[in-house]
Amino acid sequence: MLSNANAILPRLVEIRRRLHQYPELGFQEHQTADYIAGLLASLGLKPRTGVGKTGVVADMGAGRPIVALRADMDALPIREENDVPYASRNPGVMHACGHDAHMACLVGAAMLLKEHTLPGTVRLIFQPSEEGQDEEGQSGAMRMVAEGVMDGVSAVFGMHVDDEAYAGTAGVRPGPVMAAADAFRIVVRGQGSHGAYPHKGVDPILLAAQVVVALNHVVARRISPLDSGVISIGSIHGGTKSNIIPAEVEIKGTVRSFTPEVRGALFDGVRRACEVARALGGDYDLVIQEGYPPTVNDPELTRLAQRVGHELLGERFGDQPVEMGAEDFSIFAAKAPGCYLRLGVRTPGQPLRAIHTSRFDVDESALAVGAALFAALALARLEQGD
Repeated sequence: MLSNANAILPRLVEIRRRLHQYPELGFQEHQTADYIAGLLASLGLKPRTGVGKTGVVADMGAGRPIVALRADMDALPIREENDVPYASRNPGVMHACGHDAHMACLVGAAMLLKEHTLPGTVRLIFQPSEEGQDEEGQSGAMRMVAEGVMDGVSAVFGMHVDDEAYAGTAGVRPGPVMAAADAFRIVVRGQGSHGAYPHKGVDPILLAAQVVVALNHVVARRISPLDSGVISIGSIHGGTKSNIIPAEVEIKGTVRSFTPEVRGALFDGVRRACEVARALGGDYDLVIQEGYPPTVNDPELTRLAQRVGHELLGERFGDQPVEMGAEDFSIFAAKAPGCYLRLGVRTPGQPLRAIHTSRFDVDESALAVGAALFAALALARLEQGD
């Protein structure tokens, strides 16, 4: 499988670079979807477009079991700074998270699987808007699941580039691999006053500072040291002028966890931290918006992936790191056993090109590894039967 994938690597590079040049934000992937649908149609498939707003789905083979392979499609609002011929041509938008590589790998898997008689169905899922949600709080995975793309699916596999692991390597592990991600918004309310007469008001900036300190105590003192959790504050806004004490301050942040118990404890800790504002004479409004659940790899699928990975890559297939980042692949994995792998894309001897930065890029030799992994995983799971 890997030998065949390397044979089509030039075509995969061409596909990835085409996608990289024309990135589109979440639920705006119209040109991307048309291009992907065209590639699938050229393989003799009958892709469905407009799934989950801008997603693409195509089935290969027939009957059961149904094994789904998923790649995300959306880019990020980042201005690319790489000086390469295939740099983004859409100003301020960039494939800085490797979704172009994911799509190329999945198209490559379809090319490889086309040469096999499939004992079941492989469902190719090209998902929009993994990086964010629409005005109704729905991500691409949520939209696609609601439209039935996981109906009848026995297993689902996903893959993400790993900017720290070298090209030619990949990995997986059982259990939680990515965290739940939830957001909160706090409005700390005081009473505005003149900066020269603070005693005539209630300073919400001072109250907000105390809330921030309390929030940073939650992980250390509200959950077990043996558990994992993160509360991060990413935004504080308040006031308009140096001599005006404002009436309110807004705080925004994120909560990360791996288990329902820790998730609940962190939510409770955020609420308790906000009570500091009331204890000091102010008030607050708190909204916690639940986001993606944790991504948890099914043990049996993980064992299958470990076997397939070692057959393909030998010692270059290892353990996947656990991360506090989040992924809406978890929405698919809630509907069927799921397994989410990591694909090394770092070029040996070169500095790290971190994801979600303007200098991110991939070692394109990894595309063959990703395509071979996707295809081999699908075949191996189909051969197990329903």
